[in-house]
Amino acid sequence: MSKDIHPTMDPTKMGLGRSIAVLTSGGDAQGMNAAVRATVRVGLYTGAKVYFVHEGYQGLVDGGDNIRLATWESVSMMLQLGGTVIGSARCKDFRCREGRMTAARNLVKLGITNLCVIGGDGSLTGANEFRTEWSGLLADLVKAGKITEQEAKQSSHLNIVGMVGSIDNDFCGTDMTIGTDSALHRIIEVVDAITTTAQSHQRTFILEVMGRHCGYLALVTALACGADWVFIPEMPPDEGWEDHLCRRLTNQRARGSRLNVIIVAEGAMARDSKPITSEQIKRQALLSDVSVIHFYFKLHREHIVLTGGFVCHQLVTDRLGFDTRTTVLGHVQRGGTPSAFDRILGSRMGVEAVMALLEATPETPACVVSLSGNQAVRLPLMECVQVTKDVTSAMAEGRFEDAIKLRGKSFENNWNTYKLLAHINPPDVKSNINVAIMNIGAPCAGMNAAVRSAVRMGIIQGHNMLAVHDGFDGLAHGQIEPIVWTSVSGWTGAGGSMLGTKRTLPGKLLEEISQNIAKFNIHALVIIGGFEAYVGGLELVQAREKYEEMCIPMVVIPATVSNNVPGSDFSIGADTALNTITSTCDRIKQSAAGTKRRVFIVETMGGYCGYLATMAGLAAGADAAYIFEEKFNIKDLEMNVEHLLEKMKTTVKRGLILRNENCNANYTTDFVFNLYSEEGKGIFDCRKNVLGHMQQGGTPTPFDRNFGTKMGAKSVLWLTEKLKDCYRHGRIFANTPDSACVLGMKKRSLTFQPLADLKGDTDFEHRIPKTQWWLKIRPIMKILAKYNIKLDTSEHTDMEHVIKKRSPLGK
Repeated sequence: MSKDIHPTMDPTKMGLGRSIAVLTSGGDAQGMNAAVRATVRVGLYTGAKVYFVHEGYQGLVDGGDNIRLATWESVSMMLQLGGTVIGSARCKDFRCREGRMTAARNLVKLGITNLCVIGGDGSLTGANEFRTEWSGLLADLVKAGKITEQEAKQSSHLNIVGMVGSIDNDFCGTDMTIGTDSALHRIIEVVDAITTTAQSHQRTFILEVMGRHCGYLALVTALACGADWVFIPEMPPDEGWEDHLCRRLTNQRARGSRLNVIIVAEGAMARDSKPITSEQIKRQALLSDVSVIHFYFKLHREHIVLTGGFVCHQLVTDRLGFDTRTTVLGHVQRGGTPSAFDRILGSRMGVEAVMALLEATPETPACVVSLSGNQAVRLPLMECVQVTKDVTSAMAEGRFEDAIKLRGKSFENNWNTYKLLAHINPPDVKSNINVAIMNIGAPCAGMNAAVRSAVRMGIIQGHNMLAVHDGFDGLAHGQIEPIVWTSVSGWTGAGGSMLGTKRTLPGKLLEEISQNIAKFNIHALVIIGGFEAYVGGLELVQAREKYEEMCIPMVVIPATVSNNVPGSDFSIGADTALNTITSTCDRIKQSAAGTKRRVFIVETMGGYCGYLATMAGLAAGADAAYIFEEKFNIKDLEMNVEHLLEKMKTTVKRGLILRNENCNANYTTDFVFNLYSEEGKGIFDCRKNVLGHMQQGGTPTPFDRNFGTKMGAKSVLWLTEKLKDCYRHGRIFANTPDSACVLGMKKRSLTFQPLADLKGDTDFEHRIPKTQWWLKIRPIMKILAKYNIKLDTSEHTDMEHVIKKRSPLGK
């Protein structure tokens, strides 16, 4: 990001006299509609004309009614819809110059010189080619007499900005493409359903997911469900993987597991680049190890052997007499309602795309707006396309490690975590280190995934893992017991806290806690929880001066629906709560749309932190979200009522207001409801909903499962290294600030920050960080709700490069 002061630039006038067209192309993806909606509304906000191009590039070539003016109301009720309401089509005509010439003529006649394309790498490459040829196309059109020289002059340059819509997440340069998170939601729903039947019958199931050239969906699914094996195109299995797979399944069953899950990307292949097929496996003895077969017959009454997206019916049936089970998900992954993440991603990318188009000059290369961590970035389109092609080349040449790295840091971290948890056997020699793990504060979805990951990573490191039940109370009263590999089986998909959790802080229990740390010989501590976990960690650190037993390494993993822990932009559990609120708001809006002239007031959790209210407001298309961090008064409430009175005059006769539970002591939910009810008399009526503890329940989303898994694993690896640093004279002694940290997501990476260093950025009275990144995107929600506010354009996103970042990789 950079600061460029534009004293004369008014964002509401940036687009005056300019026209923007938006199209979706290629395969559809959930969240595309959010991107279209944001592009249209922000374009109109800037004063530009905005056009829909229906049916993708085919509509651009065909012209006529396929290119239509968009209005504010025309994108209403789009957020919760899957697919793309403006249509998408693969277009042969656009691949030839004559087709692109016709498309250029259609744009010139409407004065459109800014094109926003939402699609995959093929669609975006086509857009760049169109831009490169633009001058030549116009010259040919002038020669043919299809446009005038004046029209050619007025449309002399075409600006292109892309947004990546692809459920495969196969476009390099972005952490997540639009649609990926929603596809993961569909997959995990199926995995959860399959798990129950697999456990009932002690079966092994294979699940084939999309990903012809990219294994992201398969990899994250494997992490999110704790799969025994995953096959992805980027990293084919080693020679002899058949025996390895059998041993893996055998070991899991020997440990007491009642099911096995294998995840396969549709593009899975062997080291020789040949697809892994059932025919190939039939020619090999998958269960060639006789002892393994004999063991299976003795141990199990039913088993399914699966690989490569196909079930080896003949082999398994003829040799072993076992049934087989497989599920191929197919296009169900593309369907359904977009997740909260995809709606927010699409909305943020749409805003950034419009700004990039209007700030572009003839010298600006075509760019793609992208996500890196929680940061919106602009990347040169063709550099991203080139790196995406480099991945394919690396796989074709057998440079699989390079292929993983080229996919980006996020993909590489996922792969490394999976390898450690699924393919490394615990050592025979123990480390004699005891690591205790506990949950603190209110329960939230994803806590158990973090516990499972931490426990298994600790066992893999050779440590003895201890479970502390009921938080600091349990630590003080000796509710501590060993926790083993099988103890945490199936925990990734479980909501709440399996260990039990309480809000009690350790301050008044320090004597008892120190005695139990000594009694159970605890050498390190993993604390998973919300603000209480953070404050409790601080109290333990402060107690080191008096109690030497507290001088052990400790790490706090933020896990709370409120997302209010200093040191991390995201907390485990917040995404699940956000999706719960968003889906509820969808139902509420549907009710309001049916009855007409109705406004709903919805109260969300979060304590004093307005994260949930703000993000749910953006994801659900709310008209306002009241939060503690952004002070408001009676005049603001009156302005919001007037806004809704005006809205009722349009075709969109409904309203949605979100209120954070502690946003204001006097302007309570009842007060806001009564005010709106009184002021809206005769125009609209009101209803109120307090969502309550449903926001803390439910099964964790794919993001929270994956985030919790990575956080748990990383915390134990960090503790293992820290224990080595703190080992002196035959014992562990850790009293430096950096021996007690919060593990958090900051901008683009997971980082460890000393608890003591975070005190200055903490508002302890209101239990929130003093600086919160998401406050910067609140204006987007207001602009998309048609409030006349100023968007801060003084801080904008610079163009970044991806080729330079990845240059050390060998060819």
